[in-house]
Amino acid sequence: MLGIALIAGGLWGACTADSASSSGLGPTPALSHAYGQWTPSHWDTCSREIHDRYSVVGPDGKLYPTWHPPIDPQTGCRFGHEHGRDPGGSNLYSTTGPIPFGVANEALDTWDPEGQRHEDHVGHKIEWENGVHLQKIVGNGRVDVGVTCDFLTKVHQGTHSKDAFTNNLHELAYHVRCDDGTEIHATLMVAFGAPGEFVRSCDKSTHIQAGAATPANSPMGNGVRFIPDRSCVDQFILVPSGEFSQFSQGLYEDWVSGNYIRKVDGTQLAYFDPHFAVFAPSRFFDGNRSDLTGRSLAACYEKDSNGDQAHGGACDASTSNGQVQDVTWDDPRSQLNGLTREVYFNQTVINNAAGPKVWYSDPFGGHASPSPFPGSVKQFLAKVDNTRPFPLESQAFGADRNYGGNGVHAPN
Repeated sequence: MLGIALIAGGLWGACTADSASSSGLGPTPALSHAYGQWTPSHWDTCSREIHDRYSVVGPDGKLYPTWHPPIDPQTGCRFGHEHGRDPGGSNLYSTTGPIPFGVANEALDTWDPEGQRHEDHVGHKIEWENGVHLQKIVGNGRVDVGVTCDFLTKVHQGTHSKDAFTNNLHELAYHVRCDDGTEIHATLMVAFGAPGEFVRSCDKSTHIQAGAATPANSPMGNGVRFIPDRSCVDQFILVPSGEFSQFSQGLYEDWVSGNYIRKVDGTQLAYFDPHFAVFAPSRFFDGNRSDLTGRSLAACYEKDSNGDQAHGGACDASTSNGQVQDVTWDDPRSQLNGLTREVYFNQTVINNAAGPKVWYSDPFGGHASPSPFPGSVKQFLAKVDNTRPFPLESQAFGADRNYGGNGVHAPN
């Protein structure tokens, strides 16, 4: 059994594989590379077969994984990872349907066979917010601009492995509808800053050369990946007796994007620039290690030569104030697991008054055309021009939500 339900009225008319094969809509679809990539660890009680039931047919007709709860409601088994907020509560869900994970990655295989970029399963995260009142700065305060929007995003943000130290390409699905006519449904491979490097998160200025990107021809992107490294841990987590560790400085991650959909001649059709922050990721960059990967939970047990060590916060909560000595980085007891995140919604600009509403771009948002082509991704843009003479103020959502418990643990 592959599918979970018929998806009626979705943006692309998608349905699950079960429904497709049993309702006369056609044979079971081909499997995407993203499908079936997850396998349970020794902490998890769900089987791969149960996990793969959470699947949806994408706009290319292939089968993709999609959002699921941390615990399977039918069997009660635990998956051990989470994908953020249930998209079913979004006002946009009746339009989007279930969000497929990996559509732009799949298209990249065709668009640039030498630039393949396949991502792990657990890094796909969904966040949404209904009824956001857009704001601008007037004087010393924020005021509403008279426009209300619903936002829904899915980003791949792996904060459990060393992948993001060097790899800047990650899939983003971006869905927005506003009461001024603005509407966009886009899926891209986003280049978050430079390949092969990141910027130290605790000073936001030091560029760390971490190694070769995969793929080697990854493009330079707008934005940046702010990632903690060993020096951040030494400065803000390992502190003298009587002080508390500053986790928001030492173990905080933020990926800033700047994304365009452009026609072949370079004409801009859309621009959007959300960014994605993670509190207490389960890893940091450690250039002293052969695998470059320091574990945040392991730092809770460290004591440096002058006696500095972690105090308070997630470390004490994970180890019962240091009394429990056997918590590992992937243990469900660890709260250094990337479960708490926030998304910043910023600008969403559409320059498409002449239409059409449906465009096909390459996986990076370029070469947009009204007709599909090999390696293209389907994009939807309202026929509007919502260019404003002022920037919108950034608004953050999600920091007060924790998608953990229920056996969730790193890698997540």
